[in-house]
Amino acid sequence: MNDLCTDIGYGSINKYGEELCGDHVEVVPQTEGSTVAVLADGLGSGVKASILSTLTSKIISTMMAADMSVEECVSTIAQTLPVCSVRKVAYSTFTIMRITNGTDAELIQYDNPAVILLRGGENVAYPTETVDIAGKKIQRTKLHIEEGDVLIAMSDGAPHAGLGVTMNFGWTREKIIDYIRPYSNVGFTAKTLTTMILDECYSLYGGEPGDDATVCAVRIRRREPMNLLIGPPSNRADCNKMMSLFFSKEGKHIVCGGTTSTIASDFLKKPLTVDLAYFDNDIPPTATIEGVDLVTEGIITINRVLTYAQDYLKDNSEYKKWSTGKDGASRIARFLFEEATDINFFVGMAVNPAHQDPTLPINFSIKMKLVDELSECLRKMGKKIKVSYF
Repeated sequence: MNDLCTDIGYGSINKYGEELCGDHVEVVPQTEGSTVAVLADGLGSGVKASILSTLTSKIISTMMAADMSVEECVSTIAQTLPVCSVRKVAYSTFTIMRITNGTDAELIQYDNPAVILLRGGENVAYPTETVDIAGKKIQRTKLHIEEGDVLIAMSDGAPHAGLGVTMNFGWTREKIIDYIRPYSNVGFTAKTLTTMILDECYSLYGGEPGDDATVCAVRIRRREPMNLLIGPPSNRADCNKMMSLFFSKEGKHIVCGGTTSTIASDFLKKPLTVDLAYFDNDIPPTATIEGVDLVTEGIITINRVLTYAQDYLKDNSEYKKWSTGKDGASRIARFLFEEATDINFFVGMAVNPAHQDPTLPINFSIKMKLVDELSECLRKMGKKIKVSYF
């Protein structure tokens, strides 16, 4: 077993004037370190395309996650989906990426733009074989992958961006490679790489996309543990136990909350120094303790992190704000969203008397809800989450 894992990010932009996207992505973890990602592109756009692409991706990902063969999956799709009476083609195309242990990839592609493989900032050509399954010509590839490799799947709305608007022949797969290649090996997350490509697509379409465009990126990286502590324990006698467990964990350590940081300072026997600079007027300043990677205020800061996490799972429009911000919430967001793969939450259950004033917008139950919602968002990002209560 190795320390490699898959960082997967995806997103879409809708055809101009359409409320629903005709593309759909499903990601399903398998047993023994394998993950299946399916990108399906429904023919045309709107409701019908959305329904059929969703059906395609869900059927394939569920069957493959159950270790059923590619032949069974494709045959099922061929028998399930109707064929367009005018164009004589299936209503949905698809790309399947199955990653095993961060070292092996299987690509199964049907009529979507070919998956891009980037290694060390360079495009890598890979062999494919064409197989006939249920009357469909399927491109199939098995290859060894390495730490740092980036795989990018997309619907045809991406290489068609700008066609007849800003470019004579569209953006093309080759130009997409040239655009994203310099960014592929500098540590950006899969979600960020996806966002960069889609933002450029939207720009090339002149803000009025002529087709749905979807991108799904996979980055192979090493596991990075992270630990976040918020709130003192319900029993003050458990302070040393909580701190001992927290600081014994591998990885970086984030301490949130005034009382919590004071307890951490006492436990480490290191002074707590507050930074009085406000980088965001709505977010309290940070502090420093030797031996702690980041010290912040509690509820207000975590609430902002949750807002960023919810946006990250949608269109990631707040990326530019938190990716460069110096305030505590932005710094936590970078730690959790970009660096961490495995996150341990240590949550103290003590009730803060200051939070029980009914005139204030926060209380104990809201604090617990914030932690629960943030944990769920991080799970949806593909992070491994463990929450311990004290």
